[in-house]
Amino acid sequence: MEALLILLNFLFDAFFMVLILRVWLQAVRADFYNPLSQFVVKVSNPVVVPFRRFIPGFAGVDVATILVAYIVGTLKLYTMSSLQGGIIEFGLLLYLGLLYLIKESGYLLFMVMLIMALMSWVVQNPTPIRLVFHQLTEPFLRPIRRILPDLGGIDLSVVIAFLALSMLNAFLNTTVPYWSVLRMF
Repeated sequence: MEALLILLNFLFDAFFMVLILRVWLQAVRADFYNPLSQFVVKVSNPVVVPFRRFIPGFAGVDVATILVAYIVGTLKLYTMSSLQGGIIEFGLLLYLGLLYLIKESGYLLFMVMLIMALMSWVVQNPTPIRLVFHQLTEPFLRPIRRILPDLGGIDLSVVIAFLALSMLNAFLNTTVPYWSVLRMF
């Protein structure tokens, strides 16, 4: 049973992250012809395209993909709690699904910034994935870079962003009901 839970958790999280990446790539208008962008679109199209037929975008935001991500996250919470013997009330499940969407989006931002920072130390030449990660993180890091003084080529904006994300997560852990419960899933 434990192996099944691990496998399901991985599959739900992987697909959920692809959906969030799709919305994020569209929001920052990342290079569509990049291999990472192509992978995200091809993996998510079979599920997203049917929803797009009747759910239009709004102000440049892919509402259909956000809805699919919300459904996948809520379905994950329901499936994992059911397999572990717990039952979540429907209203609470919908609320937890929304919290899960927000929390995992922040986690993905954290992971992309971490990978981008590690790649900047190791990979010297621009690669397609590094270019897309730069496009994804630049809207979050640019305001921090404007505030920080020039430190002679050392970019601490990622460290400041990590600190801000950690503080935001700690704040939400103490103020938003059930936020810390999502660590179980």
